[in-house]
Parts: sequence; C-alpha cells; structure tokens
Amino acid sequence: MNPTDLPLGRHVDYPTGYDAALLYPIPRALGRAAIGVDDAAPGFVGVDRWHAYELSWLDGRGKPRVATATITVPAHSPNLVESKSLKLYLNSFNATRFGSDDEVAARMAADLSACAGAPVDVAFGLPPIDEAEAHARAESIDGLDVDIDCYGPPDAALLAIEADAIVDETLTSALLKSNCPVTGQPDWARISIAYRGPRLDRAALLRYLVSFRDHAEFHEQCVERVFTDLRARARPESLSVEARYTRRGGLDINPWRATADRAAPTPGRDERQ
Repeated sequence: MNPTDLPLGRHVDYPTGYDAALLYPIPRALGRAAIGVDDAAPGFVGVDRWHAYELSWLDGRGKPRVATATITVPAHSPNLVESKSLKLYLNSFNATRFGSDDEVAARMAADLSACAGAPVDVAFGLPPIDEAEAHARAESIDGLDVDIDCYGPPDAALLAIEADAIVDETLTSALLKSNCPVTGQPDWARISIAYRGPRLDRAALLRYLVSFRDHAEFHEQCVERVFTDLRARARPESLSVEARYTRRGGLDINPWRATADRAAPTPGRDERQ
C-alpha cells in the first residue's frame, strides 16, 4: 500500500528556515462567547503554560543546539496560539543560525507576544515532575464507583452541590479527555479543581468531566468552560482550575484559570508529561 493512501493526515511541508508567519492566532473571544463569558471582563485570571520538548537551532558556526523551553501566555491576551502552528514555528528554527541562546529566546518571545497580542515569557528549561506532591495535596475522584453514559457535549446540569457543607479542598481527575477541533486528535489531561464553598458532589463532578470525552474544543477553552460552569452552578467563594495535558507533537499545555484571590500554582509537570 502506498503511504499516501493511509489515513495519516495531510502532508505538511517541513519548514526550511525560521518563519514567524507560521504562528496562527485564535481569538479567545470566539470560545468565550460560546460559554457566555465577556472577553473584556472574563471574571478570572490565569495563564497558559506550554512545555516544549523538541527545540533546536544552529549556532553561529552551524553546530546544532538543543533545548527545552517553558512558554507562558497570559490568559488576558486577545489570542491563544494554535498548537500545531506553534510546533511548525518551533521547527522552523532547526536549520537557522543564531548568534546566541539569548537571541533565540528573545526572538521567540517577540514572535509569540505578537501572535498572542500580549507579552509572552520564554525561558529555557522545564519545571520538575511533581506528581507525588500533587497527589499529596489533592484527592482523586477517579476511584468512585459510578455509572456514566454522557460523553458529550459537556453538560453543566450534571454538576451538583451539598449546600449544607462548606469546604476548602482540592479534587483531581486524570480522566479528562477532549478532542482537538482542528485535527480531531484526542487531548488527555489531569485536571485539578481547588475551591472554597459548598461541597461538590464528587460523583456528579466526575460525570461532568467525562462529558467532555467526545467534545471538540481547544485546551484553553475547555478549562475556561469548566471554570465557568463550576462558578455558575456551585457559586464557590474561591476557585482554581488547572489542567495538565499530555504532550502531542513535542508540546504540552497547562491552562490555569482562577478567581483573583488565588495565587498561581507552582509550575510543575505530571509523570504523564
């Protein structure tokens, strides 16, 4: 069989040189309008933290350099950066010479800031894997004995609270899955929900999270949907939602959204990342 006859996706030309035009912005307002969020005042703070595992360029003498990088995009930026375009853009550095590592980081920060419409931070290196620490401070709901039959679209009506109990806790699930709206490929994540307010019905929360399973939406928009649905249905005094997506194409993304009183979570990676 000819490989071109296989369902392996469309051929994409490999970049032959550095090209910032490969970056593709997606207006955040589009996804926020779908969940009734005012893009000018969304009611949350947050960042999208990308980890890049496959990064290389040539030094001034043509010798390859390799690195990893952490890219932080503020949630208040007008645009999110589409992931496949980010991968193609990073690949465009592979055959291009740069005078120093600092020049590469500065070029990336400038290009990504222009794409996102707000200052983006680029730092070489990755945060440590902290799966054990994350589990120590959060309680998994994945072991609940529940029947589930809703796999999309996401249904906020599945959420329920115990109004007579006020708690301050962090719940986590590794069963979040959605699909990329561009390629249709699956996106997998562990999600952590830290809140103070009426106790969430855990079985209901798990059913709700699984209802994303056949849903097509960007990672960032999924997290904003979870945050918005929890805030509307449970009305917590304080809320933080972070999802750590497994890598695809040498990239993983970790969107975080929270009420203004919440400090940003310590950057870290899961063992699946």
